[in-house]
Amino acid sequence: MSSTQIMPSTPPPTPGGGRFRQPAVWLAAGAFLLALTALVVAVAGDGGGDSKVTAGATTAGPRASATDVPSTEAAASALPTRSATPEAPTSQATSGSVPDSAVTCPAASVKVSDAATLEQALSQAQPGDSISLANGTYVGNFTAGNSGTAAKPVFLCGGSGAVIDGGGTDDGYAFHLNHVSYWRLVGLTVRNAQKGVMADGVVGTVIQGLTVEQIGDEAIHLRDFSSDNMVRDNTVRTTGLRREKYGEGIYIGTAESNWCTVSDCKTDTSDRNVVLGNHISDTTAEAIDIKEGTSDGKVIDNTFDGSKLSGSHNNDSWVDVKGNGWLLQGNTGSHSPEDGFQTHQIVSGWGTGNTFQGNTANVDGPGYGFHLTSDGNKVTCDNKANDAAEGLANVACTS
Repeated sequence: MSSTQIMPSTPPPTPGGGRFRQPAVWLAAGAFLLALTALVVAVAGDGGGDSKVTAGATTAGPRASATDVPSTEAAASALPTRSATPEAPTSQATSGSVPDSAVTCPAASVKVSDAATLEQALSQAQPGDSISLANGTYVGNFTAGNSGTAAKPVFLCGGSGAVIDGGGTDDGYAFHLNHVSYWRLVGLTVRNAQKGVMADGVVGTVIQGLTVEQIGDEAIHLRDFSSDNMVRDNTVRTTGLRREKYGEGIYIGTAESNWCTVSDCKTDTSDRNVVLGNHISDTTAEAIDIKEGTSDGKVIDNTFDGSKLSGSHNNDSWVDVKGNGWLLQGNTGSHSPEDGFQTHQIVSGWGTGNTFQGNTANVDGPGYGFHLTSDGNKVTCDNKANDAAEGLANVACTS
């Protein structure tokens, strides 16, 4: 509650002792000040209604006249100035955008040739910077901590001979986009870490043309309210070297069991992400795992080879959709121990409203092309399933 309080000042002691002279005068003054305080409190919020000044707007309880309370402008000017910090991740506006076509790296403004200069370039990155990695191996766990802007993203570019090596598959993120926005991570190789590219709280970012391989758990992961990003044209292979059940290729969101660890016990709404044109193979878990809490993304024109799917811990399909409102279109998969595409309801209200359109499932296995175990999803009749023992889908296709 924002209100003005007038507190009575302490009367000075009389010389030579702690007694007050003229007690009647002080009592009267105290009574007057208490009454005045009560009047101010009553004017500021009659009936318990609060008046809050937020981002230049007032949300008020019972109205008082303009002569009773300060104007909105005056109240706002009295507030301390501080850096904009969201109250919680869910209050962040996710208005990022990414190009429809593949991005092209601009001329380098910073050239990097070893791990130390890479760390320095990342720590000093500013909007519009283009960091170029020379061919070579950069050993370590690297973190991007400064954001670009929509007009001036930060580029980190290298050829396939520029290798970020995490130093071992048992721990660490080879490259961490840590609550930054508007990055372009393009062209290089990422390998030999527990997790390849981890994106936490990332907006408006493109991960493009990477080779991510030899990873302990998952290769590319967008989580912790990472929204409006694009993962495109990457080669992802050889995951799950630490624990096969965690060897996803591309992972969107957070499992409900980990919301309190990752997203402050809130639903991880990593929304409107696009996964486009990636080739994913030799993963021990799903090529693409879409978690409960995520919405309105797209999975388009990717290819999957499930020859290394473990089949255990429900790792028995190329794609598992547990979010809402996703479009899966034009994808092609081959070799699965069970089904091609699946949906599941892990949390009530999730795993629905998803559309499978124009995909080809060369299952070569005992299950369905499309096995939808949650309600409200659609398989259009232009999908195809080959060598799937149970047929196209466990639901009727729609035109």
